[in-house]
Amino acid sequence: MITLHHLNRSRSHRILWLLEEVGAEYQIKHYTRDAKTSLAPRELTNIHPLGKSPMIEMDGRLITESGAITELICAKYAPEMVPPRDTSAYVTHLELMHFAEGSAMTPILLNLYVSRLGEAGAPLHPRITEQLDAHYGYMNDILRPSGHFVLDDLSAVDIMLSFPAEIAMRQERAKDFPRLAKFVETIHARPAYQRATALGAD
Repeated sequence: MITLHHLNRSRSHRILWLLEEVGAEYQIKHYTRDAKTSLAPRELTNIHPLGKSPMIEMDGRLITESGAITELICAKYAPEMVPPRDTSAYVTHLELMHFAEGSAMTPILLNLYVSRLGEAGAPLHPRITEQLDAHYGYMNDILRPSGHFVLDDLSAVDIMLSFPAEIAMRQERAKDFPRLAKFVETIHARPAYQRATALGAD
């Protein structure tokens, strides 16, 4: 039994969706953001010092970091969601698994935090916008004709890149990046995604 420590309106949704996709047996422990600050509750620091979600308990230990969690769940329950290790597709898989958090999220988070500075943050916005465009454009351009990033069916990379892709759509960038918009539309139509949305709702 996997335990998912799930924070509402967070990257934890990817893991909840993945668990539904692979049919793993799991339970959810829900945590709710502060209504005024949108910060995670301090209760999460009782689980891990950084107090972040997602976290899972699996095979007798606590596991953090979305990419690591996704890799481990796929290895145990859905190895077909990761390309074979001796292929070029596996190298692409590795690149994009790291890109999802290591590159794509950087301008997204900068945009979020700098926006809270008001006029003081104005000088930074052109560079942040440039980087958002570059990262969203890259994601849009590397989508395969099948509508997926690495394989021609749902893969671990699709799970990881779903969050920055959804952020792009929330920023009303669908017309700028139509293939990325189609990707988001397609994953939102998946029954497992819809189940996860209902289970993880505020």
